[in-house]
Amino acid sequence: MNPPLLEVEDLSRHYPVQGGLFRGRTVGVVRAVDGVSFRIGRGETLGLVGESGCGKSTLARLVLRLIEPSGGTVRFAGQDITAMSGEPLRQLRRKMQMIFQDPFASLNPRMTVADLIAEPLVVHDLGDAAARRARVRALLALVGLDESHARRRPHEFSGGQRQRIGIARALAVEPGLIVCDEPVSALDVSIQAQIVNLLRDLQQRLGLSYLFIAHDLAVVKHVADQVAVMYLGRIMEIGPAEQIFDDPRHPYTRTLIAAAPRPDPHRGRQRDLTPGDVPSPMDLPSGCRFHTRCTYANDLCRKVEPVLSAVGDGHLAACHRAADLPPSAEAELVRPPSVNAATRLALYAARRDRG
Repeated sequence: MNPPLLEVEDLSRHYPVQGGLFRGRTVGVVRAVDGVSFRIGRGETLGLVGESGCGKSTLARLVLRLIEPSGGTVRFAGQDITAMSGEPLRQLRRKMQMIFQDPFASLNPRMTVADLIAEPLVVHDLGDAAARRARVRALLALVGLDESHARRRPHEFSGGQRQRIGIARALAVEPGLIVCDEPVSALDVSIQAQIVNLLRDLQQRLGLSYLFIAHDLAVVKHVADQVAVMYLGRIMEIGPAEQIFDDPRHPYTRTLIAAAPRPDPHRGRQRDLTPGDVPSPMDLPSGCRFHTRCTYANDLCRKVEPVLSAVGDGHLAACHRAADLPPSAEAELVRPPSVNAATRLALYAARRDRG
């Protein structure tokens, strides 16, 4: 891994639950994020995957200090941002930006595209009016939009074009880290290919680092250098993307891979899906928090919570049975999208958007 740009250590966010007659008594705690640690190198992408409600979006907002942590530290370029406040924190926010899941809800419908993209420059007092207009033109060209689009408003664009506007806005202040909170999940498949290819191209050209949150494992495999698998507020497995997909060592990771759509619907396979529902984060199981749904669980799993331990070169898994799991038959079933097919779909969709 490259020298870390972002270092997260034992990060937590717990929400007290109020109850009683007048709701003045704490009756429980929701452990949305519970002791998470990882690193992202300069110019690298960490893919963060897991079921809905596992804490991915909360973790993303903790990294950016949009919400305050209950514990742990976040270091950006060696600086502990959890200890910052006031002007130093505001200045550091220039280096960390976010691309949101819904490109329509994240854009102010009353503002023009030019004003939306220039807003971060205004907030951080960067350049005069002429310099900002020039920057907006350059950013529109960078994300594949026309200069004439600057005078329009968000409702006049397709979903893919709106996401390009959101990307341009995130790039306005020249960040080093971009948190992508499911940036393609609200888009059509053909448009997803465009946006994924755009993000990869921008990373290569600008040296960006991404924390890439997604449900689609094929997209994650296509873009990520490292993959972290999250369940009930904790990371259950983390390591190089190739190792995670080729040799997953946690039963939960295997479940996510098994649940992915088949590339060939006529090809039979045994689906290693786990039974039951996700437990409440307010009432976590004893021991391993996945044992209630795990077919490999034993008494040790039910009593002692496992910690992340090495199972390969840079590959960690929080599982007592990691060394005992049989070879995975599902690894080859999650394939990155065909670059040629994605390119053809992107060209078709681009022509449609311009029309």
